[in-house]
Amino acid sequence: MSATPWKVLVTTDAVPSVGGQALQLLRDAGCEIVISKRFGPLTESELAAEIIGVDALIASHDSYTAALLDSPAANQLKIIARWGVGYDSIDVPAATRNGIVVTYTPGFLDDTVANYTFTLMLALARRVHEVHAGMTRGEWQVTWGDDVSGKTLGIVGFGRIGRAVARRAAAFNLRVLVQSAHPATDFPGVEFVSLVRLLAESDFISLHAALSPATRGLIGEAQFRAMKPTAYFINTARGAMVDEPALLRALNEHRIAGAALDVFAHEPLPAESPLRHAPNILLSPHQSSCARSTGERVSLAAAQGILDLMNHRQPRLVLNPDVFASRALRAVVKREA
Repeated sequence: MSATPWKVLVTTDAVPSVGGQALQLLRDAGCEIVISKRFGPLTESELAAEIIGVDALIASHDSYTAALLDSPAANQLKIIARWGVGYDSIDVPAATRNGIVVTYTPGFLDDTVANYTFTLMLALARRVHEVHAGMTRGEWQVTWGDDVSGKTLGIVGFGRIGRAVARRAAAFNLRVLVQSAHPATDFPGVEFVSLVRLLAESDFISLHAALSPATRGLIGEAQFRAMKPTAYFINTARGAMVDEPALLRALNEHRIAGAALDVFAHEPLPAESPLRHAPNILLSPHQSSCARSTGERVSLAAAQGILDLMNHRQPRLVLNPDVFASRALRAVVKREA
């Protein structure tokens, strides 16, 4: 059974930036590549205008709602290949109901995001961002920061990335406290505690939980008030887990020592956001996964999932394997003998 080449829409800037091999893989298979007019995260209305006639997507953190997936605009769509790990912006049950396969790339970003978490933590504590800004203005003024070694790191969420952060913490002689809905018995050197205790005792608090109804707005006014005035807050997970106005108040009132954010409730961060002018804040544009070799591997994995399905094979790393038993499945998959 020969495969008919597919039309593939790319909404993440990662693929044009570092995914040249992935694009060539798709082109060599005869696929038509369409690069989104604007890179994601795209809104439902933006996607509706771009996915007409599209067979496959290499997706940013776009808004794949039930309304969109149920709409005529998506009636040719067979697979959403999520570039990355988070899939909270995809209505997976709606995709399954419509026979659309959803893939992602778990495990590919663990080390890269964990490394970036420590990059932010070290830079924030030593106030590298402040002295750099001063140097670019022609100043020569040292700024006293805080040590990291020997302090307490609180990790909220203990999946693959949280564990990778904990492994790095050992090299910095950090005491590690963890709050997790699923405490691990196979990970030595960390102590599982309540969120209340973690916030009260930690010098650094780093978020690594998945976004869910239970974690949305997890860190708010009460949680920032529970932190030490010398504590630093780091978020490389999801912006929606944090009450940003409460964080802004905590910074402006010097109730915590500083914050480093790579993710935000609304992305891109609006130009007028008051977070841009908060004291001792380090901001980056959701780039914790932006390391070239990692980006190349993730792009190839996303492209390979599309090619597998196009060639009637079940892809690896599928979020909704139940779709293959559904009569609504839009792709033809050969059953193994």
